Amino acid sequence: MPIYLHDIPLPKAQARLNEALAEAGLNATLRAETIPLDENALGRVLAEPIWAKISSPHYHASAMDGFAICAKDTNGALQTEPVSLNYGTQTEYVDTGDPLPVWANAVIPIENVEPLGEDNAPAENPRHPACIRIREASTPWAHVRPMGEDMVATQLVLPAGHTLRPVDLGAIAGCGHSGVEVTIPPRVAILPTGTELIPIGQSAQRGDILEYNSVVLAAQVRDWGGAPTRYPITPDDFNAICEKVREAARTHDLLLLNAGSSAGAEDFSASVVEELGELLVHGVAVRPGHPVILGIIHAGERRVPIIGVPGYPVSAALTGEIFVEPLLARWLGRSPRQPVEVEATLTRKVTSPAGDDDYLRVAIGKVGERTLAAPLSRGSGVITSLVRADGIVIVPRGLQGYPAGERVNVRLYRSSNEIQKTIFAIGSHDLTLDVLAQFLTAHDRRLASANVGSLGGLVALRRGEAHLAGAHLLDPASGQYNLPYLNQYLPDQAVRVVALVGRIQGLFLSKGNPKGIQGLADLKRDDILYVNRQRGAGTRLLLDYHLGLENIQPEDVTGYEREEYTHLAAAAAVASGRADCALGIEAAAYALGLDFIPLFSERYDLIIPKTHAESELLAPLFAILDDPAFRQVVAERPGYDVTLMGKVMSET
Repeated sequence: MPIYLHDIPLPKAQARLNEALAEAGLNATLRAETIPLDENALGRVLAEPIWAKISSPHYHASAMDGFAICAKDTNGALQTEPVSLNYGTQTEYVDTGDPLPVWANAVIPIENVEPLGEDNAPAENPRHPACIRIREASTPWAHVRPMGEDMVATQLVLPAGHTLRPVDLGAIAGCGHSGVEVTIPPRVAILPTGTELIPIGQSAQRGDILEYNSVVLAAQVRDWGGAPTRYPITPDDFNAICEKVREAARTHDLLLLNAGSSAGAEDFSASVVEELGELLVHGVAVRPGHPVILGIIHAGERRVPIIGVPGYPVSAALTGEIFVEPLLARWLGRSPRQPVEVEATLTRKVTSPAGDDDYLRVAIGKVGERTLAAPLSRGSGVITSLVRADGIVIVPRGLQGYPAGERVNVRLYRSSNEIQKTIFAIGSHDLTLDVLAQFLTAHDRRLASANVGSLGGLVALRRGEAHLAGAHLLDPASGQYNLPYLNQYLPDQAVRVVALVGRIQGLFLSKGNPKGIQGLADLKRDDILYVNRQRGAGTRLLLDYHLGLENIQPEDVTGYEREEYTHLAAAAAVASGRADCALGIEAAAYALGLDFIPLFSERYDLIIPKTHAESELLAPLFAILDDPAFRQVVAERPGYDVTLMGKVMSET
């Protein structure tokens, strides 16, 4: 019987799951155990509160090496009128941590006394003198750790639900415990399914998909305190998947079925759940990740929650954050993790489906006094968008997006300190920026970039939304790169233009050039499918300029309106057969094993407002441009020239 996808709002989906968990008795801590108090307790969650068995310290302890005294015996002691105390009756030597004699209530550090012998000469053994002479009065409990200074017997030291840190282990030991009762990590089975999937390490053929969702999900589970089990890939066979789910349900607390969960012919998740238990939810109105399934598997007397995780990697990872982490937190007895949130300004307009909560990935940078959020690629299959993401902006249901400049809350994936050390680059894409980002890590800096094209980068600088922009804009009238555009886009800003690299631009072609393409003139051919760069990209302006010289109109080029945002993406389009050719840099063609026809030389610059160019934040960047090791790495890439690297081309 076909099972159809019915998206419901996220709060409603969570409520259905919570109700089912409560009915099954699975809405609280699952299991606990007592373990020895050692380093293996680190990161475990307390199942019971820690009450102090003994005080710490459990006696009055000396805080210094010195002499225990009764403070009133020192009254009147002055530099000019010292007081002497007899050893054994009025004073006694103590080391740090020693208990005080019952009559003592203070300690004088050894360096503040004069140990004397019988004849008032310096004592031969300063720790066992006949008497001591002091020249300053003491106060009660000076240099003493009184009983219970740290913890007092019966005091609450740590509450249940607390995740143990290194210092907590010391506190627990210090108040008299040798073991600790902690929750047992919930057992989570991760079951990847799909005939098209192959294991990591196996050579991928056309149509094969490397299965790595289970690695991501297992790592998430372990990070959140669970105990993951990764099952081998199960092909698309209903009975085989059912058997694997039954097997896992016998020994695990939660099942993550990473199978197709929409409405396709081989999407078995919902059918499996209905066969083996109760289907609670089939589709949640969140993007990416809407074909999520929530259910309960009946394994004899046991009831085991199951989550049907979407196959796309971003959807799978976000499903873990939305559903798995809160559930593990409940079973572990701790609070769900609450990411740090900051308010930021969107650098460009975003659109969202009005019926879904939209999880928008963003790069974050602090430019001047403003925190900025640059939207990243939104494809559910683009796992690198999560790698590059500094945080998530949730566009709630009912909104169709946000305009540029909107103030939004960002759930941070990185610390505020990392954001403070981030150089925010918006503009044209170049492979050298990736190398630069790697070198910057050794200088305690981070480069976050958004690819919006050269003109988009200049607009971002005008709005104060970036520290720098990469650009390679050819001015047809003068033949110069970038400089003529500054007056147009940055007329009121003082900027420094620094050369990064010279590059060769040309045509990407399939290996062997099967269609015999010789140059731009061939773009007019009906059998040639081109893929372009986005509006505002320097490469697109370069193409338009040379098409004009050859009297070729954009409408004459099949595929002119098809756009990619980076050189590598354009090269991938050709390598995959989605296009016959594209204009881009030689290094991208080399990276994807394409043929290449070199056509033009150009200069790629960094446009940097002077206020940022002279800042401490960007100082390491300029040092790297002078680094021979960096220059060599870039120069070894095909089509790059580092002759002008680091040279200031203009300062306005």
